[in-house]
Order: sequence, then C-alpha cells, then structure tokens
Amino acid sequence: MLIRQAQGYLDLVHACCDLCELTPSLRDPLVYRAMDALGRLSKADRRKPDALLLTGQAFRSIELYRDAIGSLREASRIEPDNTHTWLALGWCYKRIGRLDRAIESLEEALTIDPGDGLIHYNLACYWSLAGNADVALNYLANSLQIDAAFRNLIDAEADFDPIREHPAFRELTAVVV
Repeated sequence: MLIRQAQGYLDLVHACCDLCELTPSLRDPLVYRAMDALGRLSKADRRKPDALLLTGQAFRSIELYRDAIGSLREASRIEPDNTHTWLALGWCYKRIGRLDRAIESLEEALTIDPGDGLIHYNLACYWSLAGNADVALNYLANSLQIDAAFRNLIDAEADFDPIREHPAFRELTAVVV
C-alpha cells in the first residue's frame, strides 16, 4: 500500500507537468509525501526494485539528480530489464553533465526494448549534445519512424540546437506539405 501511495503522489507531480510546470511550492510537498511513504517501508522493502525506482524518481522530481542516481543504479542492478530505470538514469546523468553515462544508460535500455521511440529520441538528444550529428540523426530518424508524434517535440527541443543547422537535420525535420 505504501508503494502505491508513493506512486500516486509522484503520478500527480508528473501528470501536472504534462499540463504545466509545477512550482516547487506545489511540487515539493507531493514529492516529500511520496518520500515519507517510501521511508515507512520495511528496510527489506526499501531495497526492492520498485521502491528504489520510486525513490530515484522522487529525488529526480525535486532536481536532486546525484541523490537519485544511487537508488536508480541499485534498481537497475537488481532488475536490469526495466527500461524506465535506465531512462531515469540517463535523465539524471545528463543533468549532472555526464553525457557519456547518460548515453550508456539509454543504450542499455535500447538492448531491452529496441522498438521504444522515446529511447531513440532521447539518444538523439544526447548524441546531439555530445556533438555527434551523424549518430544523433540516425537515432532521431529511428524515433520518427517508430512514432511520428516525436516530430512535434523537435522545434522546442534545445538539445538539438548543436545540430539544427546540419543539412541532414534540416532534411529530416522538413515538413512535407
């Protein structure tokens, strides 16, 4: 029940983010309630992959990315086939300036689910930031082939700024009327 309670609080935080960004004064109390629920788990239950993932997600939600990484790495060690954990790890590594580790995390996720467009899209972002346009464009093309809806995100995605003027990027993202 405590796991579901924590998940519910974090779902509220993330559902609201789809509509608009929550201010810390609205976001943080929900995250702290999730953390409180997780803290009331037995020591053994806190070490289970779902609790570790939620703990990492809670830290990530309040931008404590370094704190999130420990829980997420432990969750990935126990349950290595969970792409959500690898995506969360990639997210955190990117935000602490470790693009190499972010890319490794998402490439691990890709071995688990090669058909997940979100993994391809995020890899395109990370490779763009790393300055490798060819690899970034390959992943971006894959993400668009899997789910054309990712095209709607490209214009606002600052991660593509390093390759935005690349001829192949312009060709790939050109809207055909």
